[in-house]
Amino acid sequence: MAELSRSPELDYDVLVIGAGFAGMYALHTLRQRGYSVRVFERGSDVGGTWYWNRYPGARCDVPSLDYCYVFSESLYGSWEWTERYATQPEILDYARHVADQLDLRRDISFSTPVVAGNFDDDEHVWQLTLGDGSTVKGRFCVTAVGCLSAVNAPDLPGQDEYLGQIVHSAEWPEDGVDLGAKRVGVVGTGSSGVQLVPEMAKAADHLVVFQRTPNYSFPARNRLLSGREQWLASITYAAVAAVAQTSGAGHFIPSTGQSALAVDFDERQAAYEHAWTVGGTDILSAFNDTLLDIEANKSLSDFVATKIRQTVADPELAQRLTPHGQPVGAKRPCVDSGYYETFNAPHVELVDVRSEPLVEFTPTGLRTTQRSFELDVIVMATGFDAITGPLTRLGLVGDDGISLAQRWADGPSSYLGLAIHHYPNLFTITGPGSPSVLVNVIRAIEQHVEWIADALDHLKARGADRLEASAQAQEAWGQHVAEAAQHTVHRYADSWYLGSNVPGKPRKFLPYLGGLPGYRERCRRVAESGYEGFDVKEGLSA
Repeated sequence: MAELSRSPELDYDVLVIGAGFAGMYALHTLRQRGYSVRVFERGSDVGGTWYWNRYPGARCDVPSLDYCYVFSESLYGSWEWTERYATQPEILDYARHVADQLDLRRDISFSTPVVAGNFDDDEHVWQLTLGDGSTVKGRFCVTAVGCLSAVNAPDLPGQDEYLGQIVHSAEWPEDGVDLGAKRVGVVGTGSSGVQLVPEMAKAADHLVVFQRTPNYSFPARNRLLSGREQWLASITYAAVAAVAQTSGAGHFIPSTGQSALAVDFDERQAAYEHAWTVGGTDILSAFNDTLLDIEANKSLSDFVATKIRQTVADPELAQRLTPHGQPVGAKRPCVDSGYYETFNAPHVELVDVRSEPLVEFTPTGLRTTQRSFELDVIVMATGFDAITGPLTRLGLVGDDGISLAQRWADGPSSYLGLAIHHYPNLFTITGPGSPSVLVNVIRAIEQHVEWIADALDHLKARGADRLEASAQAQEAWGQHVAEAAQHTVHRYADSWYLGSNVPGKPRKFLPYLGGLPGYRERCRRVAESGYEGFDVKEGLSA
């Protein structure tokens, strides 16, 4: 096998940006394959999303027994989850455990943001500029920056004059925020807001929730895992790994296997009631057409609306908390622990900023078009510039001198969500055009990392050192991604899947809705065909 060509100026074979679950697995896998790797992480420890999102109530909506690596049986068996849906502290502890087990930290530069990067087309090398102004060169660059890491903060005038404390949910201070006996405002009711609100209501003297768009949320029914559940998980690794390879979402999701329209009302309601009682997002797959057929979807959205009315005592308030004209599941579904119940508390207030828009910060709080609110702490639970934002903010420049932010000004284009024309030797883990956030993201990460490692092995065997997605392959894949979205109810709602939560962001469906097994098969065929859709150049010094 030919050696990977290396110029004297090359610092590493592979530069990885980010030390979350994607970056850690990329480091481990590529290091095992014999490549020299360096990871650059802006945080002070591993964990990525789960390092930064430490707000009260932060919890994963994928069952903990599935939200973990399955590439290694020994690693899988070395950790024991305590809850059905793990909290942020437990997930962060798991990430640290993985880093310790695999001895990853020695190859990670912490507190080291990447602020720019450019591809040298003469030498076929990526050069990254780090936060301290230093540079590092590598043959390949792998972005492992996650899909939800670029904060979306609304631009409201007067913020500098506000005398209280402002904190974004994704930048929660490590030492916490004192909410005791204070007047607190929460802006945003997406997943972060839905998890935050019940927790803040427990401490705040008065809580004002500023809602632009109501979201569907399902009860988590979280609980401690029994000893039997933990034992079964430890002895069924093979089954878990098999399901990870074959299921549409990368983990087991129960379903009746029937159409919601093929059964009578009572049977349908019984299935929904059972899933609601069990908790979590499995209710979305109780029937196989809920996310495909708008009439089937309506049966579920009507069911959830009824549950909201039954939970919220004030009928007018329940109406404002209920989504209208939006299919359930078309936006990222939320999983909560007492969200709707919280609004029955006398010290919790809901403000509809569609009918009463936010205007500005004042020195003592926030002002809408109709009134002012005195607030000691304001929490911005306004989400992220999802999927593309983490990439466009890296300052990456391609072989033609154009930055990724410029190139994607009208929306992203990518081949398989893995590679971008004019950005050779750059691989984007869970990039736009891949299943990413629509499946168990750790399964998506494992598949991407293994595909990237195989691609580098292919180049090494050929003595090649430049791999680039072709314009034609990228265009065809983009059309396929757009077409896949048109076959689901996602097309009926504005969401961060489309970029509609960020003012001025182009509207384009970002993740791939074709399911993980079909996507995995497509990637396999591309590799087995000799990397169809990629242009390969032989090494400069092979």
